[in-house]
Amino acid sequence: MKKNKAASKPKGISFFERYLTLWVVLCIGVGIILGKLLPNLARALDGIAIYVGEAPVVSIPIAICLFFMMYPIMVKIDFGEVVQAGKSGKPVGLTLFLNWAIKPFTMYAIALFFLGTVFHALIGPDAVDLVKMPFGLDLPVGATHGAGTVVMVEGVKMLQVPLWRSYLAGCILLGIAPCTAMVLVWGYLARGNDGLTLVMVAINSLTMLLLYGVLGGFLLGVGRLPVPWQALLLSITIYVAIPLVAGYLTRRWVIRAKGMVWFQEKFLHVLTPITIIALLLTLVLLFSFKGEVILANPLTILWIAIPLFLQTNLIFWLGYGMARLLRLSYRDAAPAAMIGASNHFEVAIATSTMLFGLSSGAALATVVGVLIEVPVMLMLVRICLKTQGWFPTVTKKIS
Repeated sequence: MKKNKAASKPKGISFFERYLTLWVVLCIGVGIILGKLLPNLARALDGIAIYVGEAPVVSIPIAICLFFMMYPIMVKIDFGEVVQAGKSGKPVGLTLFLNWAIKPFTMYAIALFFLGTVFHALIGPDAVDLVKMPFGLDLPVGATHGAGTVVMVEGVKMLQVPLWRSYLAGCILLGIAPCTAMVLVWGYLARGNDGLTLVMVAINSLTMLLLYGVLGGFLLGVGRLPVPWQALLLSITIYVAIPLVAGYLTRRWVIRAKGMVWFQEKFLHVLTPITIIALLLTLVLLFSFKGEVILANPLTILWIAIPLFLQTNLIFWLGYGMARLLRLSYRDAAPAAMIGASNHFEVAIATSTMLFGLSSGAALATVVGVLIEVPVMLMLVRICLKTQGWFPTVTKKIS
């Protein structure tokens, strides 16, 4: 009887992982309260960042937390498996198709429908937002540009646009930024193929350098949109490359010094909780930085969150369904669907700040992306774990 009871529990899921949704909610609450009670501390920590121009591209406290979130995952990856995963065309092709041929356009359509129609009256038909003038544009006061009008504010030319359009811009920036860091955590928690996830992260990172600016300029319609090369390269280096190299070197050194058995049974056992603890600390920091904005705009947060929530679920189910039609194994299907569903919110926040300004509606929309990302992706992880039987069982070797 004892044996059956043990078998019914999710294999390998720790106490932290099993109740992760609860810890996430608590950490979001702690972060918001901390930001409210100690705003100066939160502001000081948020100011410790690497800047590109005026935009804080990489928060150093967040980068440290993300390193410890990613490092244990990188240590666990068998890099021989990464080479094999790179030869598998179907899951990689599926991810690229979802990220660049479908996701940006569904995000635009869903956000336009909800923000421009369903919630238009609630946001305020006459509500306006002041955003930075597009790069390289110098128009006289009173001139129009797209849906905006040039106005002078404290001696600086700004573009006055409908508020809902500013929120739409932030949603678009999220939709064209596929995840290249946190998805390693989601794939790991869903018991996916870590080697394949890493390959897809690398391909996504390179593809973003080519397509982010092109799609952004097309969908935003704000004239010339500069590709945020420095922001992209910095975030990819700090969030992915550094923990990858550290994990690879650690794995080689420990196995050579202590052997595979000690590595798997002792070393990995110590590392396992670190990813979850670092994730929770990241949430406390993020929401201590942004808690004031969230508390000041509770209903606005809801109007923006609804299209983002629907978009995330739509892309996940499209990817998961297509993976099933392609007869991918579960270990390949889970990360292929989740890397499309999740967003690289760090790059979206940095880009919205560079393009529209820190206090813009676009920047607020990207912060809402942070708010819903973790709880929604944890929900999708649980769905993946419960639907493993939908996919064919294969050996570890990738065909």
